[in-house]
Amino acid sequence: MIRISLALASLGLIGACSVSNDPTTRQFYEEAGSITDNGDFGNATMNNTQIMNGEKAYVYDLSKRFADEVTSTVTFAFNSATLEPAAINTLREQANFIRQFPELTFRVYGHTDLVGSQAYNKALGLRRAQAVVRFLASQGISTSRLEAVVSYGEQQPLIFTETRERRNRRTVTEVSGWVAGHPTVLDGRYAEVIYRDYVRSAEPRSTLTGITGGDFRPDS
Repeated sequence: MIRISLALASLGLIGACSVSNDPTTRQFYEEAGSITDNGDFGNATMNNTQIMNGEKAYVYDLSKRFADEVTSTVTFAFNSATLEPAAINTLREQANFIRQFPELTFRVYGHTDLVGSQAYNKALGLRRAQAVVRFLASQGISTSRLEAVVSYGEQQPLIFTETRERRNRRTVTEVSGWVAGHPTVLDGRYAEVIYRDYVRSAEPRSTLTGITGGDFRPDS
């Protein structure tokens, strides 16, 4: 009897080991959905809580996302604040991103190369920033969400050279903060803000054809 009990105990241990090592079987002994948990379950709730209590900087996260997804910099010809075709294409991409987040404000910084006086370059950098703001406004972005009052002029070159350098003649667009009083800022709906385009993509498009609004006009 002792041998039989030991044998059964051994089989039980073997069975337990096989259950714990087989994810398909193990899911029946763990919480629902554990088989698909890759370690980030609950992160959305945690992220939302941290943002609301100030532990995490939402603006910083979106600044990083903006820089990762969109080219934040456009460059200019020497001594010019005129937007070139390549710059316009980049700014259209920026506008598409900005439209997704009506809760946010953006700041445009103007820069120049090191040729010319500091006072002249500061004014030139500001004109470049203002040119970018005007174009973004033409794409439907409210000017109340755009700021172009800061210019670093020649103070922050990317390339340290006293000669002309296109990479220094640039503007940089960044996330700067929240729109004061916006209805979605204080309600904690982080997922709705971040994944708004994802939510919208799930909405089925109408397949109705034929009668349109104009067909209901009264006869004159």
